[in-house]
Amino acid sequence: MNNWEKQNLDNVADIKLSNVDKKSNLNERVVRLCNYTDVYKNSFITLEKAKAFMVGSCSENEFENFKLQKGQVAITKDSETRDDIGVSTYISEDLDEVVLGYHTSLITPDESKLNGGFLHYWLNTKQAKRYFENNAGGSGQRCTLTLDTIKSIPLYLPELEYQQKIASVLSALDAKIELNNRINAELEAMAKTIYDYWFVQFDFPDENGKPYKSSGGKMVWSEELKREVPEGWEVKSLANWIKTDKSGDWGKDIPEGNYTERVFCIRGADINGLNGKGEIKAPERFILEKNLTKILEPNDLVIEISGGSPTQSTGRLAYIMCETLKRFDAPIICSNFCKSISLKYAKSIFNFAFEWNAAYNNGILFGYEGKTSGIKNLLFESFVNSYRSAVPPKNLMDRFYELLSPLENRKQKGLLENQHLASLRDWLLPMLMNGQVKVTGP
Repeated sequence: MNNWEKQNLDNVADIKLSNVDKKSNLNERVVRLCNYTDVYKNSFITLEKAKAFMVGSCSENEFENFKLQKGQVAITKDSETRDDIGVSTYISEDLDEVVLGYHTSLITPDESKLNGGFLHYWLNTKQAKRYFENNAGGSGQRCTLTLDTIKSIPLYLPELEYQQKIASVLSALDAKIELNNRINAELEAMAKTIYDYWFVQFDFPDENGKPYKSSGGKMVWSEELKREVPEGWEVKSLANWIKTDKSGDWGKDIPEGNYTERVFCIRGADINGLNGKGEIKAPERFILEKNLTKILEPNDLVIEISGGSPTQSTGRLAYIMCETLKRFDAPIICSNFCKSISLKYAKSIFNFAFEWNAAYNNGILFGYEGKTSGIKNLLFESFVNSYRSAVPPKNLMDRFYELLSPLENRKQKGLLENQHLASLRDWLLPMLMNGQVKVTGP
């Protein structure tokens, strides 16, 4: 690193603060908006990802200033906490009709001096994070990065060709993580399609292998559910599926007194990772020996009980599979803001989960939320005792379990691989950026 050149960011890039809001106005250009959350959640942005961005509008001047092009970097500049500012994403393709939204900054590197991929990874170093924390302004509950602060970001730059080599090594790891996430999303969609076909349309395979309802399988009216269900199915509350439920434990971040048992703790924020939608970073904790009774086992479920955002219901749910446990070198528990449950019949795990998620996705859980000091709390017992559903016979749940288990375990294997890839990337990042590890070859 001795021969790397020190530069402030504004010497090698153009920086603009976006002011494009989410409103759609008549007579403005219709665009897709890459908003704060899109920047925050994505290491890089592609045309495919941009298809899911919200539709908005902007003036022609805003379009020219903030349209997204390959090689640019966007960062978050405003948030409630210092940890959430300066988070970057790399624009890996030219994005027609996509504009950067407000609370963010658009950085366009001088291509003769600075590689955008290298910049993106530089902004993920501890050195950069420390700079953002120390230089963030704001008042009250808001932290912000001013234009001058962003312009003054210190960089150490090797030759442009070597910048490209470093970016290539790190982006290859991120690309593999992204591929695994896409595969997991497809597996999840496949499982949902099978569930809907079997247990919503009731066209599960009958004894002759034909779709039950479409082939004339007998349906009976359920007065409780106000709809027809297959003959022989029972209607029960969700509470009747549950054998035991266990509260969580947050413990201590280091061994202290009798808090000596090392575990990993699943929080509500980690549940998307467990479900296959991202990288999980369950923290290491130390708990009391007596609370080892709360450790999670295969076919348990974890449910978020407290802490949902104002626009999001509590109640996110995650599976604990054999492959889930392989991602950790110590037992796992859930935090005291979650609850874990074991089912009376372990192979009903997928049926229970889909019933639960239907209630979550349809907003039914909103009717079972209370608030304590501004924090949302799911009234779990009230919900599971009142919410009723049609329960398939065990032999059908067995067949569904055998069909879905390989899909779910494949998702968990992908996440385990992602965990290893992310660890390798995070280990390489500072070593490459300070010259301890060198990239050789073309």
